[in-house]
Amino acid sequence: MVERQTLIDEKHDILSHGGRKNHIYILSVDPVLINDVYKRIRSDERLSRYRIKRPRAKGMAEKVDELQAMAKDTISARLLIFDVRRATLPRLRKVLRDITGFNRKDFNKLCYTILIGDGPPTLFQNGRGLDVFTIYLGGHRVDYHPAVFFYDPLLHYEPDEMQLQAIDDDFVLRDDIPQRLVPYFQNSEEATVRAVRRFFRATDKDEETRAKRQKVLRNLYKKRFAKQFGGREEQLRAWISYEGLQLATEKLHLYPLFFEDWLHNLIQKAQQNAAAPQEEAEPAG
Repeated sequence: MVERQTLIDEKHDILSHGGRKNHIYILSVDPVLINDVYKRIRSDERLSRYRIKRPRAKGMAEKVDELQAMAKDTISARLLIFDVRRATLPRLRKVLRDITGFNRKDFNKLCYTILIGDGPPTLFQNGRGLDVFTIYLGGHRVDYHPAVFFYDPLLHYEPDEMQLQAIDDDFVLRDDIPQRLVPYFQNSEEATVRAVRRFFRATDKDEETRAKRQKVLRNLYKKRFAKQFGGREEQLRAWISYEGLQLATEKLHLYPLFFEDWLHNLIQKAQQNAAAPQEEAEPAG
C-alpha cells in the first residue's frame, strides 16, 4: 500500500491548490445519474450559482476520454462527485486515480469528495447485515478519501443480474430497476431507473411536492431494508437520516436523501477553510 501511494504521489507531484473556485465536478459515465445530480444541484437555490462540470459526450468510451481530458482541471474544484459502482469502475479506475492524485493534498480541507456507488456484491446474501459495508467503505477511503459515501439502491444489481461487458461504444448501462426493488415500483407507469429518478427528483414540481416525494422514498427504502435487515431498526433510522449510519470509522448514507444538503455544507466548509489558516481547517462531518 505504501509503495502504491508513493508511486501515485511521485507521478502527480502532489501540490496544494489554493486558487479553487466554486466548481463542482460530476465524475461519471452514466447519463441518467449525471442528469439526476446535475438537475438536483441546479434546482437548489443554495447551489444554483455554482459552476458544474460534467462529461457531455454520448458514447461511453468518449465519456471516459472526456473525463481523462478534464482530470487536471479538477484542481479548480471545491467538490468532486465520484461514481464508483462496480459496473464501470474497472475502466474508470485510472482516471479517478489520476484525479485523486491531483487533488489529494487538499482533500477534506480545500476540496471535498462525495462518492455514489453500489454496495458489496453479497450484501443481500451473506446474512451479516450492514456491517459488511465496513471493509467495503474502508477500501474506498484508501482510494478516494471521501467526506461522504452515498449508497444508491438503484445502482446495486446482485451478482446474477450483472452483465460482464467491456466499456466501449456498444456498452449500455442497464436502466431496468434491480429485481429486489421491482415490487416497490410496480405501479410506476415506466419502471425504469430513469423514470424513478425523475419522479423522486421532482425538480419541475413545487417544494411541498418534492418534500412529499422524498418522504415517500425514505419510507419505501425503510420498508425494503427493514424486510432485509430485520432487528436493526436503530441502524436503519440512522441510515436514512442526514447524519448517516456509523460503521466503525466509516459513515454510510443513502442516495439521494439529504444529498443537496451535504453538497451545500461541504462547499461551505471548503470556502471557510480556504479563508482560514490551514492548521485551523475543519474536517468533514
